[in-house]
Amino acid sequence: MTRTTTSAVGAGSGAAASRTQQAGRGGALVVGSDVPAVASGGRPAAGADERLAAGADGRPEISAVRWVDGFRIVRGRPLPLGATATATGINFAVASATATRMILVLLDPERGSVLGEIPFPDDYRVGDVFAMTVLGLDPDLVHYALRVDGPAHAPGARFDPDALLLDPHARLLAGGERWGERPRYRGKVLGAAGSDFDWGEDRRPRLPAADLVIYELHVRGFTRDDSAGVEAPGTYAGLREKIPYLRELGVNCVELLPVFEFDETENTHRDPTTGAPLLNSWGYSPIGFFSPKTGYAADPAEDGAARELKELVKALHAAGLEVILDVVFNHTGEGDHRGPTLSFRGIDNATYYLLTPEGYYQNYSGTGNTLNCNHPVVRSFIADCLRYWAVEYHIDGFRFDLASILSRGTDGSPMENPPLLEELAHDPVLADCRLIAEAWDAAGLYQVGSFPAYGRWMEWNGRYRDTLRRFLVGRPDSAGELAARLVGSPDLYAGRGTGASVNFVTCHDGFTLADWVSYDHKHNEANGEDGRDGGEDDASWNHGHEGPTDDPEIRALRGRQTRNALLLLLMSNGVPMLLAGDEFGRTQQGNNNAYGQDNEITWVDWAAAAGHTDLIRFVRRCIDFRLAHPVLRRAAHPQGQTPPGWQYPEVSWHGARPWEPDWSPGSSLVAMMLHEKADDGRTDTVFVAANAHAEQRIVTPPAAPAGTGWHLFADTGRAQAAAEAGEEPAWAGPELTLTARSAVVLVARPDGSEDT
Repeated sequence: MTRTTTSAVGAGSGAAASRTQQAGRGGALVVGSDVPAVASGGRPAAGADERLAAGADGRPEISAVRWVDGFRIVRGRPLPLGATATATGINFAVASATATRMILVLLDPERGSVLGEIPFPDDYRVGDVFAMTVLGLDPDLVHYALRVDGPAHAPGARFDPDALLLDPHARLLAGGERWGERPRYRGKVLGAAGSDFDWGEDRRPRLPAADLVIYELHVRGFTRDDSAGVEAPGTYAGLREKIPYLRELGVNCVELLPVFEFDETENTHRDPTTGAPLLNSWGYSPIGFFSPKTGYAADPAEDGAARELKELVKALHAAGLEVILDVVFNHTGEGDHRGPTLSFRGIDNATYYLLTPEGYYQNYSGTGNTLNCNHPVVRSFIADCLRYWAVEYHIDGFRFDLASILSRGTDGSPMENPPLLEELAHDPVLADCRLIAEAWDAAGLYQVGSFPAYGRWMEWNGRYRDTLRRFLVGRPDSAGELAARLVGSPDLYAGRGTGASVNFVTCHDGFTLADWVSYDHKHNEANGEDGRDGGEDDASWNHGHEGPTDDPEIRALRGRQTRNALLLLLMSNGVPMLLAGDEFGRTQQGNNNAYGQDNEITWVDWAAAAGHTDLIRFVRRCIDFRLAHPVLRRAAHPQGQTPPGWQYPEVSWHGARPWEPDWSPGSSLVAMMLHEKADDGRTDTVFVAANAHAEQRIVTPPAAPAGTGWHLFADTGRAQAAAEAGEEPAWAGPELTLTARSAVVLVARPDGSEDT
């Protein structure tokens, strides 16, 4: 995570500090206006203070009714936390271990004006939970916020009784419906209508991990450009229109960049050319953890965002695609001590955040604050949130941003057995959900291969990315490590299987694949940070010219390198992940940290697809080939021994000649053969050779298994780079000529097919 996160909306003005500690523009949470009627019923006769009320679960109970400023209230239920519509009104439950006073502020849903303020009675408190039910309250006619007060000098306390705060458990947030406009957030109660979405026969695909092909995309950026040709560009509905493309490409899982509610206007930087404010388009700065991003809805009215996201998930499932959400639990949008007081800070600051002894915020996230993830209250909050998304939205899995922070204890130190990670791994509701860790943080904790897995956690394998890039651009000491990466990184994930490794060459962070072959250096000037942001070493190579060029030789070499990276990725054991648009040359103009660009830099240019049909076809054929060959999708790491009755071991390594690999520091050739014999006697054998040298190499593969012959699936040095799976032409042999900087894949098939 290399983006900068800055201020978010709060009461009054304020700003969250970015990693460069800059002030924000601030903004009002709500403004005053007229007061409509939100509840019905007259004042009872004197002495009539016992009424049949309903608890948060709808079951009737007898409780004393009290009148406060024209509203009828009864003792509430402490669970579930948040605002819950009941048969008789709305139950509000908010937890704080340090607050001494809490006030419910009812707001006009149209204008955000205050309708009334109702203190939670002290005797309604259950443990640390302030709970009450407001009778006769219609969820469609009211929004809400909180005022919270407590000891001013308590350790770590940052109470502000004048601030209007958001309920951390609010199921929906209103006020941020218009993308790019400063939001005026307030809590929104999900009424009965919000829970009756018709899921029909929706079923999670539940694919084996080894069968996954993940496609990482940004909901808005994927269809915002006019070239997308959708009716609702930049929305959940727009993405739904692109499902046929995803199916045709062959991917079976989408990983969505953050869709929790966030304030895109928090970015404090400006376009250095126009002076216009930049946005935080990625969304790695959550405000509402239970609320879908309303600015992504084509029709955000009422529960439009929730409905459209559910429709998207349902449609993806129907098409056979899983849905993984990129989630951020390492920090919030409140920033450091100079940031806005939005929610957690004003409710129970010392519980929710890691603080220094002086009361300042620990910054392991690089964005100003760090959530106290292994505090019992915060653990419960995170688990509740994930369960909600899994149950309410049918989400198939979660990718955790800067997940190493989730392994830090309440003192900030890494824990050997972090209770949060163990709890999530064994949570019964999440048992079918994928848990994927970005196993590092912004403070130097790097846990790729050592992240506490508890038999469940997968990892973004950053070492796969780095090694593959280094090998392809010709850096020394990379061939030997590449061998381990190609077979699922057994050195990192021994005992965990290949499914623990999410292999990738590019992701939202860093260069796109087209930029990786086109730039030696980042070009982040448009981010307004004077080039200080973004990683310094993408192990990239411009192949002779920085940026776009018409030179045919450079363009041809870049094309080969692009195909090399995609081919090796999709031939590797483990779970491959593609970055949206890499299959047709999407560029960010050399920007390797484009979090602040909501424009053509990050919007997918679908017109480019028309000019790269050959590359799209190549990727589709590689995916089809992968899914056709179990040897590429092994769940267990292959071993070098030959099992009884097999002709070859599960994996063997070769060089210019069979069985003679070159692991020297300067080696630029890696060749492997993957072999498998099924119980019915059928074999599956694939040979992969990659030449990272500037000159061609002659390679002699080992003999194909008995009864089969080698057939050519892919040669990145050829114009027709890949065949259709199952239609590979026979290869005459006995020698392979690998063009400079190219890769070749052979597959063993029964004899009798036509030669190349």
